Amino acid sequence: MALFLKVKVKNTLAIFTIGILIISNCSFAQTKTAFVSDELELNLNKDIAVLNIAGDVSQATENWSFHAQGTYIEQRKNNFYSPYSGPNSLMNQSQGDSNRAFTGSITAYLGTRLWTGAEAYYNTELFEGTPFSNALVGLGGFQNGELQKGIYIPAVIYSARAFVRQTVNLGGGEEWIEAGVNNQLAGAVDKNRLVFTFGKVASLDFFDSNTYSHDPRLHFLNFSTFSSAALGFAGDARGFTYGLISELYRENWIIRGGRLAMPTSPNIMQLDYTLSKDYIDQIEITRSHEWADQPGKLRAITFKQHAYMASYQDAITQGEINNGVPNILTSRIPNRSMFGYGLNAEQAINSDIGIFARWSWNNDQTETQTLDVGRSVNLGASIRGSQWGRAADTWGVAIAINAISDSEVQYLKKGGVTMFIGDGAIVYKPEQIQETYYSAKLIEGLYLSTDFQRIANPAYNASRGPVNVVSLRLHYEF
Repeated sequence: MALFLKVKVKNTLAIFTIGILIISNCSFAQTKTAFVSDELELNLNKDIAVLNIAGDVSQATENWSFHAQGTYIEQRKNNFYSPYSGPNSLMNQSQGDSNRAFTGSITAYLGTRLWTGAEAYYNTELFEGTPFSNALVGLGGFQNGELQKGIYIPAVIYSARAFVRQTVNLGGGEEWIEAGVNNQLAGAVDKNRLVFTFGKVASLDFFDSNTYSHDPRLHFLNFSTFSSAALGFAGDARGFTYGLISELYRENWIIRGGRLAMPTSPNIMQLDYTLSKDYIDQIEITRSHEWADQPGKLRAITFKQHAYMASYQDAITQGEINNGVPNILTSRIPNRSMFGYGLNAEQAINSDIGIFARWSWNNDQTETQTLDVGRSVNLGASIRGSQWGRAADTWGVAIAINAISDSEVQYLKKGGVTMFIGDGAIVYKPEQIQETYYSAKLIEGLYLSTDFQRIANPAYNASRGPVNVVSLRLHYEF
């Protein structure tokens, strides 16, 4: 990699982008005798190792893999109506805020086989970015899913994922698993199988998946449109967690459950690695089906969270006793519980059009460690560009509505703030989000997207907004 190391560019993200583009010109593959007879040829050119493989690579089992992705998202917002603001309000330009936010991430994915049925994965990631108002505040559904990784200028490098996966085959015939950028070695497995994953992971890599709306690097950007916003999920301040996930694949069914670590205090990096004090238990059932000869899936998810948190009612009571403003930071106690569920559906209409819908709910009596959302519904459609001669392009449209509980509303009306919202006072209305994006494939692996979001009643306050957000996203993967 001498050619890469000699490049000197001041911008950290630019350096790593150049590295990805150089590495992506290398072809990496592995040998497997059960599917093809491969001939390997190793060429060294300018200190870059190039591994060429002859044969049907698509049906070659991978014994190791290296992939990478890079995503840059630039966002602008309007100078929306804001007659007042509070400690955790999204600010407008007239109040001194910049109308710009951005994120940039580059991830390297390494995978290898260990023993029969076992795989190990490690991801390292570089991230740089900042939200509007220089803080992740002022919205129930935030406008960029990459912002869960935090606020970092200059960029930081960290270990994102490190886990082992063990598959136990149970028969029922074989199916082929394609290689994937997000930690998947290509190979054959039994249709009926058990899969165990242990280590550092991202919860949304396993739960609440959806073909048409799941990844903010490729699909919709807003948390409320690419996920079930009211589902609590485990994660440190960068969105990663630690624990055990078990999966049973049986014909058209998948049952997935896990115990994952929560932070020892809300929204910090330190996780409870004992999995006994601050954790979340989660179960998801998926049923695949065909309707009018087109594939679809139904998912049902439930969770219960135990953590060091405050309840809104306790904070209100404490504020009344002290004749002051309620404050969750001073009313936290161990072993608080939050629970909820979600329903998630996707259905292909034909080879070019797919639709999706989600409903999620939690009891919303305690502070959140993910989003300030107690109830959420979203629905939308994804349309491939075949009709206009751009089959690799995608146009998506979606709407989402978020709401919170009466106890959280009362807490906010009395001037309380959560980790993410708090205008000092609110005129409550559900938050309403409309989003549309268009993703154009430029070359193999490279996508350029435009995105528009209109967010009415930001942070459940009808006195402010609407907020209009225009985004430009560049994504590359190999």
